[in-house]
Amino acid sequence: MAGNNWIDIRKDKSTEIEILRAHFEGHAYDPHWHDTYLLGYTEHGIQQFDCRRTRVTSTPGKVFMLEPGDIHDGHAPSEGGFTYSMLYLKPEWLTRELRAWSSEAPQSGAPSFPQTLVDDVLLVRATATVFRALHTQEMHVVRQAAIDVLLERLSHHLDWRIRCERGPKLLGVAHRAREYLHAHVEDDIGLDHLAAACAVDRFRLSRAFKSCFGLAPHAYLIQLRLTKARQLLALGALPADVAHSLCFSDQSHLGRWFRRAYGLTPAHYSKRCTNLPDCARKVN
Repeated sequence: MAGNNWIDIRKDKSTEIEILRAHFEGHAYDPHWHDTYLLGYTEHGIQQFDCRRTRVTSTPGKVFMLEPGDIHDGHAPSEGGFTYSMLYLKPEWLTRELRAWSSEAPQSGAPSFPQTLVDDVLLVRATATVFRALHTQEMHVVRQAAIDVLLERLSHHLDWRIRCERGPKLLGVAHRAREYLHAHVEDDIGLDHLAAACAVDRFRLSRAFKSCFGLAPHAYLIQLRLTKARQLLALGALPADVAHSLCFSDQSHLGRWFRRAYGLTPAHYSKRCTNLPDCARKVN
């Protein structure tokens, strides 16, 4: 990686939680999103990112919390950069664990983070404890105890969102377009083709989609393919095969987008986060 930047990422196989610790100076990430909940804290320095149309500044003692689909970037505004640790929590895992932890958790809907940054030292401590327990592969009972403490503290900063897809006509168009992109992530889709599938011209489609989801349809599709690439790489797929299946021109093309979004190469991610045993990994 460039300069003094570095990333350490790995996956806990029992919970499928990805844990990441990284340091960046200057530019860190281009705008992107994840299909997981992000829960992290800044260890040193000043960490800035744009999310939900707001510039967020995280410093030690604060926790940043992002929902699946939250578009964000990352950069260091001051000399020396920043170091941070983060947990990637699968939505189905977090929802299931919260409902198991408390009978008061709603049985429908999904957990929501009303704020992207909270000043909560106890939540920092709980997040750091889970990170260490997973990183050092503590005994299962120790990891579970740490997770239970995290869930309790996290519950102070949660809402439960019951997602509703009804709305004005253009909102419905945007949601139909998103569903179409998800269903055809492996197809070479053009904007005219997408607009025709949604029975609207491409100009109104683009305006409605960007207003609803914060990205133009083509940019959303790239992020969707990068998310799918992470899933395939974690299953042990070859980066070259992943690139071909997701309509990138070649492995280098995938690599350029992957590094811009996540700060590491597809091969590096595959090596650290595949679910396969070491002897079965396929990494270029």
